[in-house]
Amino acid sequence: MKKARLRHIRYIAIFFPAFFFLAGPPEFGRDTEFFRGFAIPRPAIRIGLGVGLTDITIRSSSGMKVYQVDKDYQLLGQDIAEAQVKGHREKLSERFAVQVSHTRTKQEAEAAARDLQAKVEYKVTAAENSEGGPLGAWQVKVGDFLTRGDALHCVSKLNKLGLKDVWIIREEVTEKDSRTFGLILEGGLIDLDGETVLYFIPSNPQSFLSYGGKPYRGILSVRHTLEGIVLINTVNIDEYLQGVVPCELSSYEFGEIEAQKAQAIAARTYALKNLGKHGALGFDLDDSPASQVYKGFGAETPMSTRAVQETKGQVALYKKELIDALYTSTCGGMTEDVENVFPGQASPYLKGVECTTEKEEEWTLKSDKSLLPILWNSRDISEKIAALMALRIIPEQFGAAYFRTPADFAEAQAWTRGLLTALGRKTDAWEQESKPLTHSGLAVFLVGVLGWQERVKNLLLQSEADHVLKDFPKLKGEERNDLAYLIVSGVFPPLERVGEAEPPVSRAELGFILSKVFAMHKPVFQQAILRRVEKNRLEIVQDGETKLLTLAPDAFLFRTLDNYPTFARRIVLEGGESVNFVVDDGQVRLLEVNFGAPTNVLDRPSPFHRWQVRMSRQELESRINQFYPIGRLIDLIPKERGVSKRVTELQIVGSETQEIVNGLKIRWVLGLRETGFVVDKEVDEDGAVTHFTFSGRGWGHGVGLCQVGAFRMAQIGFSYKEILKKYYQGITIDKAY
Repeated sequence: MKKARLRHIRYIAIFFPAFFFLAGPPEFGRDTEFFRGFAIPRPAIRIGLGVGLTDITIRSSSGMKVYQVDKDYQLLGQDIAEAQVKGHREKLSERFAVQVSHTRTKQEAEAAARDLQAKVEYKVTAAENSEGGPLGAWQVKVGDFLTRGDALHCVSKLNKLGLKDVWIIREEVTEKDSRTFGLILEGGLIDLDGETVLYFIPSNPQSFLSYGGKPYRGILSVRHTLEGIVLINTVNIDEYLQGVVPCELSSYEFGEIEAQKAQAIAARTYALKNLGKHGALGFDLDDSPASQVYKGFGAETPMSTRAVQETKGQVALYKKELIDALYTSTCGGMTEDVENVFPGQASPYLKGVECTTEKEEEWTLKSDKSLLPILWNSRDISEKIAALMALRIIPEQFGAAYFRTPADFAEAQAWTRGLLTALGRKTDAWEQESKPLTHSGLAVFLVGVLGWQERVKNLLLQSEADHVLKDFPKLKGEERNDLAYLIVSGVFPPLERVGEAEPPVSRAELGFILSKVFAMHKPVFQQAILRRVEKNRLEIVQDGETKLLTLAPDAFLFRTLDNYPTFARRIVLEGGESVNFVVDDGQVRLLEVNFGAPTNVLDRPSPFHRWQVRMSRQELESRINQFYPIGRLIDLIPKERGVSKRVTELQIVGSETQEIVNGLKIRWVLGLRETGFVVDKEVDEDGAVTHFTFSGRGWGHGVGLCQVGAFRMAQIGFSYKEILKKYYQGITIDKAY
């Protein structure tokens, strides 16, 4: 039965918060009236907003109550607008230890520590490790060293014992002070001891509290721990997720609801699975990427909130157990087996999968309409001219030679009238003149019809005018200032003298100038993401809203590669492409499609789909020596790769020693985005390496759900359940509450 199948999850999701508020730890007291007027819906989660804090300012939107709780509780103030907590952390020092291994259980860690203690003179301990990965919650540590050098010396000794995969860790130590912390409330200072916990409760359910400029739902509490003052936000888990999902997968950049739902379920599952991860500090998860990025309700967006609400209670299970729902930003084409990245045993649902789908649906657009390259100042401005034609600002003329010839005043007037019409501006009738068009004459004309006289008067320095028109001393008065303003504002190009006269204004240049004027009022092109094509109908997503547009049968088509647009008579689309377009009279009359990498990999929209980093030997050597005493860096040799071709074992060759680094540590030691890379080396004339170049794919640890891949799957029509089941093998989706 479903209830029997999920009873262990319901224990976490329902019973735990009930204990939290009703039976309650001592600091909450035993009287439920304590929370009267402000209840946090179950299940609740505690998020650490900071550890080792010395100065905390908490503000309320419309009043808060402040309680001091130790063996009993005491109301210190109500309808409080601001409270400050001052921590007396006077003695702060750092220590170093050498991490030898991770284990899944405390018993395994203690047994490994006893075995190692018999072999070394240093102190060996087993300790809970909140950052050891999903399958390594306990660590075996050697020593308590005052300096990194002492720790490096220990590493050398451990290497001689055959322990190669060791790791220096830094720990911050706060020595306990008798004056633990104090509270400044309404101008008065209250000294508090280490057993006290402070609770800040909104005065009404609509009120909220803020810290560090970020507003938070729920309540805030402050307590003293061995690591200093800790600030905690206790909140309903779905309200917590509303502040997580948009931070982990932006709904503005990745605005597909099915991807957002997949992210919501992954984040919910991760949170429930890791309740109590930082139990020794009094909270479950922190607000950083080490847990999940959480920025309170100021980060919430309508789409991410909708995703959380429409998947309320849903979690990912494997054999009726919550999964470790790891996710990564960009997998680079394939995810990795978890044991190759994090220490511990293999997990059947966290196996490497290709970030691709079966053949995607394609659509073909065709057009016989194009322009030959229109060059001006050796620059192809065909795209800008086509946009003006699409907006009916200038007439359709397809011969490149036409645009190379000089424009006359009558054309400037006609084209400007079209510009004002497209901008919704008033157009007066002008007397048509047919005479050579000079830059100064055009400047006076445009300033007049656009009403830019105040701009010229107040936004132009006389020294600027003298500087840009120093080669044209005969220009005086109005025409000089108008021309100078349009040059310094970027509408006109700088002028070059042609004999004793101004250069002629070509039709290409006139079109370019008018496109600049248009862009100063509103964008020439609209932007969107193309989802699909149905005959002459384009389905797009613009500002998070799905729209249908009609493509004109004679529309201009452009293909953009490497930021360079070219005319196209035929374009093949798969959906998900970024498009720029021009609409006139209810139809798309110009469509520009931006193509990314020519690949079938789902995470190709990510800027980190492929990357390259070049580092000097000295830079890399300095970084590595913080962890391993290698001396001078000689070489880096990938020894083993995982199913996704990520480097899973790296040999670091130094003048003093050689080290083998495994899994996620490779990324940390080298300071790279990912471990999916190859290494190229530059050498000097003596054959010594001077630089290392890493060419890689992806961003993150590469395990579990690929967030950008999920977005792409949603774009082409997959549901959130299909997305989750692709990246987490063999799972089911069910409700935990």
